Amino acid sequence: MPSASLPRLTWIFFRVGNLTFGGGDPTMAALQSELVATRRWLDEEQYGLIYGLARITPGTNLLAFCAAAGWLIAGWAGAVLGVLAVTLPSAMVVVLLTLGYQEWSANALAMAAIGGTLAAAIGMMATSSWQLLLPPLRRGQILRALVIFGASLVLSLRIHMTPVGVLGLAALAGLAWKAPSEQ
Repeated sequence: MPSASLPRLTWIFFRVGNLTFGGGDPTMAALQSELVATRRWLDEEQYGLIYGLARITPGTNLLAFCAAAGWLIAGWAGAVLGVLAVTLPSAMVVVLLTLGYQEWSANALAMAAIGGTLAAAIGMMATSSWQLLLPPLRRGQILRALVIFGASLVLSLRIHMTPVGVLGLAALAGLAWKAPSEQ
């Protein structure tokens, strides 16, 4: 894998973490594009592991993801700078937006912009899901991936199981139903 400089890594976390809207999933999808596809500082398996562990970590998933990705790429300094680059600027923006929301809630144009941003965030979350599902599909594990994906949707949306429970059952299903290349 190509080596990463700490300033470049910090800049990527800063740029992606503060210019991607919609929460952790779209941000992690954008980071996948930067760190895996474009720069190859992580491979798809490392990304999947980091993403999965971040999802079951209590607290903010994105911070856990940035800490783990930064750690794998550049050690302690990468972990600390990754988390700081993602959190500090966006926290300041949230404070300013919160102060301005009272004024904006009566403005039709501002509310239309917020609605458009919400629609784009949902699209980016769908992109994130697709990017996570794509590697198993490429390895010929289509049925296995789609069954576990579909079951996870049903457990989440219909049965209202917690994310930790869904991920735990999916891990058990993955262990029980090994892919042909894993047997």
